[in-house]
Amino acid sequence: MKAILVNDDRSLRWDDVPDPVLGNDDCLVKIEAAALNRADLMQREGDYPPPAGCPEWMGLEIAGTIVEIAEGAKQKSNWKTGDKVCALLGGGGYAQYANVKYDMLMPVPKNCSVTEAAAMPEAFATAYLNLFMEGGLKAGDTLLMNAGASGLASVVIPMAKAFGARVITTVLTEEVAASIKHLNADRVVVTTKEDISQVLKEELENGHGVDVAIDCLGGEIMGKCIHYLTHGARWIMIAALAGQKTEIDLKNIYVRNVRIIGSTLRSRTPKVKAQILASLVKEVWPKVESGEVKPTIYKVLPITEAEAAQDILYRGENVGKVVLTVE
Repeated sequence: MKAILVNDDRSLRWDDVPDPVLGNDDCLVKIEAAALNRADLMQREGDYPPPAGCPEWMGLEIAGTIVEIAEGAKQKSNWKTGDKVCALLGGGGYAQYANVKYDMLMPVPKNCSVTEAAAMPEAFATAYLNLFMEGGLKAGDTLLMNAGASGLASVVIPMAKAFGARVITTVLTEEVAASIKHLNADRVVVTTKEDISQVLKEELENGHGVDVAIDCLGGEIMGKCIHYLTHGARWIMIAALAGQKTEIDLKNIYVRNVRIIGSTLRSRTPKVKAQILASLVKEVWPKVESGEVKPTIYKVLPITEAEAAQDILYRGENVGKVVLTVE
C-alpha cells in the first residue's frame, strides 16, 4: 500500500510501505479520508514520535470501510465487513489502509459524510476528555476556549453549548470572529482590541466567572487570566503555542481553589481512549445526528497534496479542520 512519508529535508512524499498485518483484535480499514492535526506537524518535525507499535507515518483520525476482521475482534465486537467507521489512531492515518483495534472504532454518525466523520475522532475525543472528564463541565457553567478558530475549538464550542454551557472564546481579528459566528459562542473576544484578562475580570464581577478553561496558547497571558476565575475552577493546559512560561500569583490559586491541569489525549492508555470513544457514541453521537454538534471543515484535499494541506495549518489560516481524501 502507499502512505505519506517524511523525507530527510522534512518534505513529504506518497510512497510504498508494507501492508498492515492484522493483530488478533484488529479490524482492517480501507481509509477514505484522514484529518490533519497539529500533532502531525510536530511529528513531521521530529518532536512528537508515535507510540510504540504504531506506524511511522502521521495521522491520528480516519474514516473508511472495514474490509477485514480478525478472529478476536469478531468475538469481542459487533463489527462487520462493509461497516462505515471512523477511528482514533496512535498514528498511521495518512495511508490507504490501517489496522485498528476494535474498540478504537466508532460508527460514522447518521447524516455525516465520510469526510466529516474523519474530522471527528481525535478532536471530539479531546473535547470530551477535557470538557467532561478533566473539566467536569455541567449545564450552567461558563467555559473559556482560547483560539476560537482552531479545529479543536470548532468542536469544543458547539459541544459545550449542546450540553448547556455558556462559552467565551478568543480570536485575533474581526474577520476571524465573523468566520466562527456559526459556532454560536456567547462572547467572542477580539484580542487585538480587548484585553482578555480584563474581559474575564468583568465577567467575574458580573457573576459569569469562568468555571472551566481549555488553553492551547499558554504564555504570559495565561498567568494574567487565571486570576479571574470562579472558586474551584479548572484551567486545562493542552498546549503552549504562545509560550511555555508564565507568571502566576500562587496565593490566588489556593485562595480560589483553582486547579491547573495538564492534559493530552495521546498519552492516555488504550483502555482510557476506548472509554472516551464509547462515551462519545453514547452521549455525543445523538447530538451530532440531530445537528446540534457538527465538525467544521475548512478544506478538503487529496492525500497526494498532504504537504499543501499541512501548510494551511502552519500558516494558521484554517477555521476548522483540514481533511485529506484517499483514493
